Amino acid sequence: TSKSNKAKIQAITSIMSEISTSCQKIIEHLDAELKTIRTGRSTPELVDGIFVEVWGSKQPLKAVASISTPDSKTIQIEPWDSSVVKLIEVALTEADLGMMPNVQGKVIRLVMPMMTDENRQHMVKKVKEKTEDTRVSIRRVREEVKKGIEKQEGIGEDEKHGQLEAMEKEIKSFVEKADAMGKKKEDEITTI
Repeated sequence: TSKSNKAKIQAITSIMSEISTSCQKIIEHLDAELKTIRTGRSTPELVDGIFVEVWGSKQPLKAVASISTPDSKTIQIEPWDSSVVKLIEVALTEADLGMMPNVQGKVIRLVMPMMTDENRQHMVKKVKEKTEDTRVSIRRVREEVKKGIEKQEGIGEDEKHGQLEAMEKEIKSFVEKADAMGKKKEDEITTI
């Protein structure tokens, strides 16, 4: 029996590890997605997804320039090489961030426009969509793990039930985490 208890514990540990690894990646993806949504305050993350066509390939903006936020409404971009200023300006314009790049010498500034109620509602809607996509991804993990538990042979119904309960508890904690992240971002957007 101590061998079977050890096997049960290993099975549950393995299931929890699988859930945790998969769901953590999903949560990290949500975090990255939420950082790109405008709140009315400038953050370097707003330009994270921008790539610049330089030296024959697409490079992330942060690989070709220093990005800072000198105040709550401005993102300042200083290229390491002044010859790429124009290319960065083009990439920022094409990114359609709702801000026009303002070039002064070799410094590029993006000034955040005031967020209107309509903008805020649109951004909150985007947050809700991203959060719901995350919930769906977590539920997919849940379904895959549930099928795996139910297909196990050589274990009793009580053990399966125990594994399913442990799985549900773990999944619920990740869904709650995603919801809390979404709510926090919504609050940032709606706070003036």
